[in-house]
Amino acid sequence: MLRSRRIRRCRDVHNRPGSREDSAVSDLPPLPRLGIGISAEFESARRGIDALALREEEPGLVDFLEYGCDLARGLDDHARRWAAAGLPATYHFLDLNLTEPDDADDDWLAATGALAQELGAAWLCGDGGLWHFGPRDRGHETLLPPVLTRDSALEMADAIRRVADATGMAVLPENPPSPVYLGDLHILDYFALVAERSGGGLLLDCAHLAIYQRMMGHAPLTALDGFPLDRVVEVHVAGGVEKDSDGFAWVDDDHQPEPLPDTWDIFEEVAERAPNLRAVVYECEKNPPAEVVDNFRRIRQTLGWT
Repeated sequence: MLRSRRIRRCRDVHNRPGSREDSAVSDLPPLPRLGIGISAEFESARRGIDALALREEEPGLVDFLEYGCDLARGLDDHARRWAAAGLPATYHFLDLNLTEPDDADDDWLAATGALAQELGAAWLCGDGGLWHFGPRDRGHETLLPPVLTRDSALEMADAIRRVADATGMAVLPENPPSPVYLGDLHILDYFALVAERSGGGLLLDCAHLAIYQRMMGHAPLTALDGFPLDRVVEVHVAGGVEKDSDGFAWVDDDHQPEPLPDTWDIFEEVAERAPNLRAVVYECEKNPPAEVVDNFRRIRQTLGWT
């Protein structure tokens, strides 16, 4: 089984050399290095961080904006001001079920492609799972992980290729968070299959992976040695809060300022070993700017990007 093979191999993850891996896949589309970005969603700048203002206050801190969007709300004033300034961006969809190939219907593809172009997005990305339960409607929006099986991974890959072909943009699936996961594959093995079938890149969310490893009883770096890090184009770092509900321990992926230690461990490992990494997003848009500056600097220092 794919899962057991890779989990056995991961025991030796600290025994290999520490330099960044040299091998790189040749079939990834050429994508620009965007640098270090900040997340945003509809009206998030009114309650939290205005990325343009932060760039002015802290030059060299933020390179691009990742805007989380659904068709029901579209681009807000914050995103439009960013686009008008001609600054780099990515489009993070919040309303597509990548586990259901038919969910990417013609209307969604056309409207999403138009919004991404208006934003000036370098690529599309989004959590691979269920963003809505039932019809695509704000009242039905949720976020559920995929069932971690081979058949599900192959269906997701087909959906990714459909979106990429229709929009002409690279599509990076992201490992989603959850307190509960179903299926016989490790989540990294699942997304390795997705990448192998789709031929595209990946978005690895380090905070979400830390949650998965903890909920499944694994060490933070479990299965990373068998994961195609040469397909990782984008990485996310975010804070979370440990909680307990009637004896059930879980992590709330609430994007508070401070990432968990496991998240930093995963990020540092991936940053050193992912040769095609083009972008890192610190998801912190809901917090006071002063509480996130140091972590932006830590991310940049870890990457060695100027």
